[in-house]
Order: sequence, then structure tokens, then C-alpha cells
Amino acid sequence: MTKQVRAKKALGQHFLTDLNVARRIAATISPEALGDNGNEWGALPVAEVGPGMGVLTRFLLETGRDVKAIELDGESVDYLHREMPDLTVVEGDFLRLDLADLFDGREFALIGNYPYNISSQIFFKVLDNRERIPVVAGMLQKEVAERICAAPGGKVYGILSVLLQAWYDCKYLFTVEPGVFNPPPKVRSGVIRLVRNSRTSLGCDEKKFKTVVKTAFGQRRKTLRNSLGGLIPPGSPILEDPILGQRPERLGVEDFIHLTQACGG
Repeated sequence: MTKQVRAKKALGQHFLTDLNVARRIAATISPEALGDNGNEWGALPVAEVGPGMGVLTRFLLETGRDVKAIELDGESVDYLHREMPDLTVVEGDFLRLDLADLFDGREFALIGNYPYNISSQIFFKVLDNRERIPVVAGMLQKEVAERICAAPGGKVYGILSVLLQAWYDCKYLFTVEPGVFNPPPKVRSGVIRLVRNSRTSLGCDEKKFKTVVKTAFGQRRKTLRNSLGGLIPPGSPILEDPILGQRPERLGVEDFIHLTQACGG
């Protein structure tokens, strides 16, 4: 009997045990699922974050694509080497990897059953590497998955929503119950897919854009006139714009670009 890997709380490990769910997650980056982009992006090499015992990995390998599994847990690395000897395993912390080296500078798809405790950090790293990651999919805490894909107007819409939707079309695909994991998490999970949109430039300073978005949502109960007051130059025409009477969750990406330009960005 093959020795199982022990889930480690410090690494946020909850191993997926349901093969049907794993198959569905793998299918989210198939050529058929990617539609118009399927021919171009459906054959990209794949990086999987946190493969654990390879439940998702086996279905990725079946596609014949170049798959690299990124795993921090030494016990899981040993297991994967033993059970999947043909798999390329990159031992290390995804957040510290230079992704330009992963596939020799080529674009790739990113997928995984992302550790809940670092999922937001993973997606911020995706943003920093968006030119080489046109497709992202996988499972994370339902609350975070919903936030990433949320439309303006709701309470879950926030910083991550705006920053990711500026560059990606984000879609919530399906919900996964705790019982298909070992150990079961205390929350439900959500599977999402992000596909790079056609935007090549924000039309404003990107660093300033992030500052405006983070400042606005940092005081989300305030109107933008109050939260962004310190960023808007005196005498700016934006001071007469009704948009400043709104709270940040009412604004879309284009509105935040407009505000950034008005703030000197």
C-alpha cells in the first residue's frame, strides 16, 4: 500500500480526494473550455501549484501537455517522484520562484488547488506576470473566488476584483463542498477561470492605479471624495465630478482608470 502524505496545517494543505472534481478542474483549461482562445492557449504548458498527492496532476498529464508541478512540501515531493516518475517537479515556494525561468520564457497556464492561506498572494503574483500567464484556473476558498469574479455593486467586490479584472476576464465556474477533501476545510471552495483580456495598457500609471484602488477600498465606507482627497491635486476638474460622491464598490475598472488619471497618474 502506498504511503499517503500527511496534510500539514502550517502549509494550508487540504488534499482533494474526489476524482470527478479533479477531472472537472483539469478540464477548465482544455481547448474546448477556452473557446475562441482554445487553439492558442489550450496547448500551453501547464504549471500546477501545490499538487499534493497528484490527484489533479494525473488528469493534467493525460492531456499530453508539458506539466510542471510546483510543491513546497518535501513529503509531497518525494511522493510525486515515487508515484509519477515522468512528472517534472519543481521543489520550492511558488511565491519566490522566478516564473520567467519556469518554461524558458514561454507563456503557460497556471492551475491548482491553491492553499487558502496564500491564495491572494498567488493572484497578486499572477498580476505581476500577466504577460506570460494568459490563463489561470483552479480552486480556492469560495469567498476569495467570488471576490475575484464579483461585479461592481456588491459587498464582496474589492481590491482583488478591480486589479485582476483590469487584465483578465474572470469567471466563477462551480462550488466544491468540504467533504471531498482530506482533511475537510471549514469552508466551501470555488473553482474559477481567468483568461487574459485584450487590454495592453491601462492608459494611466499602473503603480498609481494600484494606489488609488487600494486607498479607495481601504476606506470603503467613505465616499471617494473623502478617501481619495489626499491624492487629488487642488483645483482638479475631477473635484466637480459626481463620481466622487460614490463609494468604491460602485465603480468599474474604467472608472478607476479615470480617477487615476485625475490624480495625476
